[in-house]
Amino acid sequence: MILEVQWAQTPSSTTDPDPEKLVDPAPKSKTPPDGGRQAWLHVFLGHMVFFNTWGVTNSYGTFQQYYTETLGVGPSGVSWIGAVPMFLLFFVGVGAGRASDAGYFRHTFTAGVILEVAGVVAASFAKTYWQILLSQGVCLGLGGGLMFTSGLSVTSSYFQRKRNFAVGLAAAGAATGGMVYPATVSSLLGTSLGYPWTMRVVALIMLVTNIPGLLLYRQFNPKGSVGPLVDWTAFTQKPFVFFSLAFFLHSSGLWCAFFYLGLFARERLDLASTQNLVIVLNGVGVVGRTLPNLLGERVVGIMNMSIFLSIVCAACILAWPAISSVTGLYVWIVVYGIFAGGMQSVLPALATQQCDDPHKIGTWTGMVLTIASFGGLSGSPIQGLLIQTMDGSYLGAQMYAGAAVVAGCLCLIACRQAKVGWTTVWARI
Repeated sequence: MILEVQWAQTPSSTTDPDPEKLVDPAPKSKTPPDGGRQAWLHVFLGHMVFFNTWGVTNSYGTFQQYYTETLGVGPSGVSWIGAVPMFLLFFVGVGAGRASDAGYFRHTFTAGVILEVAGVVAASFAKTYWQILLSQGVCLGLGGGLMFTSGLSVTSSYFQRKRNFAVGLAAAGAATGGMVYPATVSSLLGTSLGYPWTMRVVALIMLVTNIPGLLLYRQFNPKGSVGPLVDWTAFTQKPFVFFSLAFFLHSSGLWCAFFYLGLFARERLDLASTQNLVIVLNGVGVVGRTLPNLLGERVVGIMNMSIFLSIVCAACILAWPAISSVTGLYVWIVVYGIFAGGMQSVLPALATQQCDDPHKIGTWTGMVLTIASFGGLSGSPIQGLLIQTMDGSYLGAQMYAGAAVVAGCLCLIACRQAKVGWTTVWARI
């Protein structure tokens, strides 16, 4: 018999009965509809947010290869251009989530769209490494961070029982964006348009696909309570602490293939054309970003699903050095793309479930993402440095990524144990 366990466990805040001490009391939370036209519309809008944030980040392997060949900078230096946006996607989460909770979602989201598009346009005029780092790295990352956390918190606030599945459908946008953007970049870079106009086309795609969110996003609970930027009570919850550490470690290891797969295939397997690798890696992730959330929600529990996905991802990364043929590489890409896509989907879904108060979802989610941001910032540059110091060998980077995911998996297991203990092995959580 499967024991069902509710994931979110936020201690209820006590209210002072003295009305003079109630400066700005929080309004009573409405029950999320868990469906309906408006709720599913916001799943689509969340899909487009993932499309334009993580879809862009997952596409960076195309730029990693191009910049390494044209800027005269080593893999570690070039990887900072992709690592900084990943870091900022997470790091600005506390501020963006809190602003969204306080009723400033519209301002936060709009500023994010403007910064993101402006960053790509500025990159189209860049001539040096530092100009590209500031535009495609810092500006794009700041915009994406403002969009991602605020959009995720609003979309998830429309769901409670079906939240995992809804966030999974939204997260599939990272896969569709991860196909559209690499295909666009790889098909245009080699033409007469060149790098400048390729980036301007990318900026146009971003602007057009963000218009629905600018026009249609609506907060389910528009007025939040006035509270601190960081809710320190979250750190008294062992599951929250272990999960935050798990997210940090996975962020450090999961994206190694998304950054270095093209270079690995060209340098180690003599594969002349590597443009399709990132597209396939992201494309198969559509399955991984939807099916695990559905099975986790209805069958085994989303926490149990995340542990299973993490184990498979770790095994795939540790097996990566054994690949010696193009056929084997594509088989590996399909398997890893599905399970890594699932991991990238269930982690944000679990992040939104750390808190059951709709007015604090943005704050708690932002706290988790901010902690995870340092894993995203450090992982790829460290892997690039290992490649350089080992004279082009990818073994060190692969082992580092695999070890990070293994450690993250152990933290997920510890998180589960802190939640239900060792006696409830078959608990659905």
